[in-house]
Amino acid sequence: GVCCRDFSISLPQNIQALNGSCVIIKCRFEIQEQYDRDLTERAAKGLWFKDGDKMNDHLVFHSTDPKPNHFNGKITGNLHEKNCTTIFYNVSSEHTGRYYFRIESGGLKYFYTVNTSIINVLDSPPRPTVQLYVEQKEVQDQEEVLEGSSVSLRCSAETLCSSPPPTLTWSSTPRIPLSESSRLEELISDLNFTATHRQHRVTFTCTITYQLQDENKTAEHSITLHVQYSPQNTSVSVLPSSSVLEGSSVTLTCSSDANQAVLNSEGGFPYKVDIVRQHDDDGVEECFCFQAQNEAAGTYASLQLSAPPSEYETLNIKRSDTQ
Repeated sequence: GVCCRDFSISLPQNIQALNGSCVIIKCRFEIQEQYDRDLTERAAKGLWFKDGDKMNDHLVFHSTDPKPNHFNGKITGNLHEKNCTTIFYNVSSEHTGRYYFRIESGGLKYFYTVNTSIINVLDSPPRPTVQLYVEQKEVQDQEEVLEGSSVSLRCSAETLCSSPPPTLTWSSTPRIPLSESSRLEELISDLNFTATHRQHRVTFTCTITYQLQDENKTAEHSITLHVQYSPQNTSVSVLPSSSVLEGSSVTLTCSSDANQAVLNSEGGFPYKVDIVRQHDDDGVEECFCFQAQNEAAGTYASLQLSAPPSEYETLNIKRSDTQ
């Protein structure tokens, strides 16, 4: 048999709206073929009902006959093209509820009760999402980033109806260039940089801001970067620092700033500290070299101890890795 068009409507089931802003109901409808002639640009009227279908009790919007108690809004779609997309302004908690659409045009009068939209009004916007990418692969925010890696922080947010549209901003210590893109219902802002030790434990915060008539409403999401970097500012010190007698003990201390640790109380890996004793050709100088090393890279520091070989020829070295 021949398939006939029937009454149907396409609506989003759930819509979020921000208190004090606007809300859009995307809407398309279909009618039986016998009513095609009735649906004209001049005659078409769109009606919205909230939480029921009684004309006196539940009508909240009429495209051609607005009442003082109706919601402020307009149908932005062309009804004669079966587009019933509607925007409501000055959204408040009163807008929360279930919405039904009715089309009227000449002899065409139909109430769409099968498919409805539920509007939920929020007092504050949803939080944006921040994702961490290292070398273009997504990683969890607690994972460490190796120094020198290409890092991208992506902030994305589903946008709610707002005029002007919401904006995304980053707050972080370094000044890093942004790349931004905006789709119809999503905002994206990327921070791209090469990881250095300066970004270790730096917190990056992405904030979405809605400019409303009475106030700004914001929501934010933060991520703290953990950068694994090679030892910085490595130095060696000796105690006692003055001349020492033959047979006495000398403590050499190696200090360094690194993530991950170079020295710890348990002497664990993946670092190593070596003491190397070197003589020059004349036996005048002895260099005790400490090597500070981790998975990121190795850094070296040395301390020169000079003395005539007649005063002493040997030093007892005590490693100071048991602090």
